[in-house]
Amino acid sequence: MSATVGLVVVSHSRALARAAVELAQEMLHGDEICIAIAAGLDDTTFGTDAAQIVDAVTAADHGAGVVVLMDLGSAVLSAELALELLDDDTRERVVLCPAPLVEGLIVAAVAAAGGAGIKEVAAEATAALGGKIGQLGAAPTTTDPDGSRDAELTGSFVVTNPHGLHARPAARLVQEVRGHDARALIRNRTSASGWVHAHSLSRIATLGVRAGDEVEVRISGSQAAETLKGILALAARHFEEPLTAAALASPKAPSHPIGASPGLGIGPARSARLAPIAIHDVPAEDRDLEWQRLGNAIAVVRRTIGQLRTRTARELGEAEASIFDAHQLLLDDSALLDNVRARIDNGLSAVAAWSAGVRDLAAEFAAVPDPYLGARADDVAAVGDQVLRAMLPGSATAETASGVLVAADLTPAQAAELDPARVAAVLLSFGSPHAHNVILLRAKGIPVVVGAGTAVLSIPEGTTVAVDGTRGEFLVDPPDDVRQDFRARVAALARRQHTARASAAEPAVTRDGVTIPVGANVGSVDDARAAARCGADFAGLVRTEFLFLGRPGAPDVDEQLGVYRKIAESLEGKRITVRTLDVGGDKPLEFLPTTAEANPFLGVRGIRLSLAHPELLAEQLVAVARLAHETPVSVMFPMISTLDELFAARRLLDDAISRAGRDRPRGLRVGMMVEVPAAALKATAFARHVDFFSVGTNDLTQYALAADRTNDSVAAIGDAFDPALLHLVHTTCRGAAGHASVSVCGEFAGDERAAGLLIGLGVDALSVTPLAIAGTKQAVRAADSREAVRLAGEMLAAASAAAVRKRLDESK
Repeated sequence: MSATVGLVVVSHSRALARAAVELAQEMLHGDEICIAIAAGLDDTTFGTDAAQIVDAVTAADHGAGVVVLMDLGSAVLSAELALELLDDDTRERVVLCPAPLVEGLIVAAVAAAGGAGIKEVAAEATAALGGKIGQLGAAPTTTDPDGSRDAELTGSFVVTNPHGLHARPAARLVQEVRGHDARALIRNRTSASGWVHAHSLSRIATLGVRAGDEVEVRISGSQAAETLKGILALAARHFEEPLTAAALASPKAPSHPIGASPGLGIGPARSARLAPIAIHDVPAEDRDLEWQRLGNAIAVVRRTIGQLRTRTARELGEAEASIFDAHQLLLDDSALLDNVRARIDNGLSAVAAWSAGVRDLAAEFAAVPDPYLGARADDVAAVGDQVLRAMLPGSATAETASGVLVAADLTPAQAAELDPARVAAVLLSFGSPHAHNVILLRAKGIPVVVGAGTAVLSIPEGTTVAVDGTRGEFLVDPPDDVRQDFRARVAALARRQHTARASAAEPAVTRDGVTIPVGANVGSVDDARAAARCGADFAGLVRTEFLFLGRPGAPDVDEQLGVYRKIAESLEGKRITVRTLDVGGDKPLEFLPTTAEANPFLGVRGIRLSLAHPELLAEQLVAVARLAHETPVSVMFPMISTLDELFAARRLLDDAISRAGRDRPRGLRVGMMVEVPAAALKATAFARHVDFFSVGTNDLTQYALAADRTNDSVAAIGDAFDPALLHLVHTTCRGAAGHASVSVCGEFAGDERAAGLLIGLGVDALSVTPLAIAGTKQAVRAADSREAVRLAGEMLAAASAAAVRKRLDESK
């Protein structure tokens, strides 16, 4: 092997790279050459990593040189960066080959196995399309009249996004451009700006493109036409962004603190703001070593952001996860990297050069007249700090601090990184109990109070703060006796939680002998495994969106069946409730462009989108029908508001059962979500046609109270304890009586105070996050169903959510 040229495959997809290598090895008929893979950020996350490419080159280099083949876009940029990171001796033996990945790899592998040198291997790979071109003819090209070069195409579009080309739409534009073999320039025609490269996120952002501005593009290269078409289509889809973004304003705190995640926590106040990083005047080492040091740090941060994006997409949704695309692109930004490289070449250390380059870029963002775009300077600074901390081990971060975290608000990224073993509680000036960051914290079991007001930001670091996330109360620097009493309450709660966890696998039976199954809401196979460990009696909600979001095409029946089967296996044969695809409106699918809606929460989403594209729903239902022959399965339709919708969905289910090729599965149950007030009010009519209802209190609350759960300004209004919401649950249970069972799968079900109340309203089962199972079961065991009915009657007559909470506290 030492006498042969090594090959490296760089691809955004690890699965694609492995398949291409397997195909190439089939052509070698037993000959051995070294083919290393640098693909994907992990087995499921698309992306490329320069540090991974360096490792692959090192593994493939046995003295005869290495030919690197890449798929497209940032794979080329990552390979170029990796080349810079190699030592001079190795770099001289590496060729970045422009060949098509699959054809080029096969030809290169055969040539290398035959003993060809590195130049010949690269040349053979580059000419790999010759056979196909000879058979089909050369692809048509667009040239200048004199035929000397590719012609330049031009086009323009008007930006309709409320905040112009800010981070997310600009990131989508850059991704579109990088996915083609083309050179693209862009300018703001409205402001008569200069031209900048459309490959650079930072250059686009500094154009200050606002809503209503006209943008002009100039494109050349072999795929100029495809690139222009893609950009114009993307602009017509508003860069995959809803047009309902709120106008820029300072966040508004609710009128009073709100308990957003139950529990008690006490400890020293810790600011979520990271301490400034000290950039010491340390002499630079060799410039190649400094550049390599920076490249390694960028690779570490890229992997971290990629993993966080995947987790956020799975737990929160693709729309929220897309902000990390902009962060990733900043790490590859040519303008920033050229600036930093020039500083390193002039003798600065990697730390000093990166710090100065980020500072310059952030200043350019801050200078943009539009306040929303100018605020993106914070994004630049945040990504810059991540890289600096990767180069400076030991830099303190907010995540390592122990105590009560105090902040204006947290991003989902920050919330996702918090360790419940170190963070006793979170106290936020603003925020909403229904915001995604709070949902994450609740899933982690961290007590949270939101809407605490701006005064908490002035709490001195280290001051003792006690937080009651159940009641929405907090105390700053309490007297010793109060502090001791609170610590005793924390200890008592910890003991109760320990007891609850010890009996989590046991059934939840009320004091008077009524069994209430407690299931889990899951959004992945890993979630299902966690649910089994936490004692789930069933899966009350399997969110199938994670299979469809962030990919260029829908999963087929076999892929869906494989994942659903793994979820069922993880729960060891217990019933799983598969909710059909619940996207659309505010959660668009990449492969299914939809018309922008003025109010996506009231638009084409859930079952409405599925019925508009019945082939998509039909495939999913076939997978469910096939699974139902193997294990107990319930299928649940989301966002049902009319009988016609339910009937149409059931007809598709009947067709799917026929396509599955067997009789109707005996264990298959059919149900619907109750998320729309109309569904609750018409429960009697629906109940004759379903086996069960599942009340989604998150959406039902926002629709019933006209309070957007993502809007901090109305956070206090959208309270699931409001008597109006309780009436809708009670109406659903009365309508279902004798025909269908009723469970609750919204966040409300995981509030331990609500367990007895929901039982009293007539709910048969609860489904919560895996970590809330133990506590919910314990709350059920503490209830008496007859007393719960009496208490529920009182709560239905209450005047407000606050009155309901107060009465529940008194009833303990």
